[in-house]
Amino acid sequence: MSADLTPMLDALKRLGPQSAASLAEVLGLSTMGAHKQLQQLLDRGWVRWADEVQGVGRPKRRWRLSEAGHACYPDSHGELTLSLIRHVESQFGAAAVTAWLAAREQDSLSRYLAALHDHPAELHARLQTLAALRAEEGYVARLEADGADWLLIEDHCPVCKAARHCESLCGSERSLFQRCVEGLAEVQRSEHLLAGARRCVYRFVPLQQGKNAGKV
Repeated sequence: MSADLTPMLDALKRLGPQSAASLAEVLGLSTMGAHKQLQQLLDRGWVRWADEVQGVGRPKRRWRLSEAGHACYPDSHGELTLSLIRHVESQFGAAAVTAWLAAREQDSLSRYLAALHDHPAELHARLQTLAALRAEEGYVARLEADGADWLLIEDHCPVCKAARHCESLCGSERSLFQRCVEGLAEVQRSEHLLAGARRCVYRFVPLQQGKNAGKV
């Protein structure tokens, strides 16, 4: 991938469908410069566009990543996890997969709690650390405030293929996050890739005793 095109690709991955003018503003480009980069991405097959009618006037052209564009973000974890799930399932049955998922969750929980150890009662600090850990694992994760709540946004899922085969993998993720903020917040999944959304979003609703620790 050309380094010059990476910011444009990342913006479409993070923001979803956008006009060239919006992308130009986000990236600090001229509209002509944004169009030039979009054409380069189109030539590679990494983006596609559609004209959308919005009231009176000319349709607005909106750009989005194609399947090939999404494939620029690694899914190697998914391939390996899917292969492992299928092997365990064929050799030992569904119960063994359930046991493996529980062990996987416990292993992740141990690693996350070790990283969160310095912030026992600070929701914001815990979530910043959690977002950084998820980003390191390939989830293109970030944390955003939404009123009193916090949103953990994952613009990419490196285990998507495995999750499509075994949806319990996603249920395990929400449970994992809940255990990381136990006593501080309630975790809700507000967007789900497997349900047709373009990403996964987890909402952390502070509990009464955790609200003062939520914002800094």
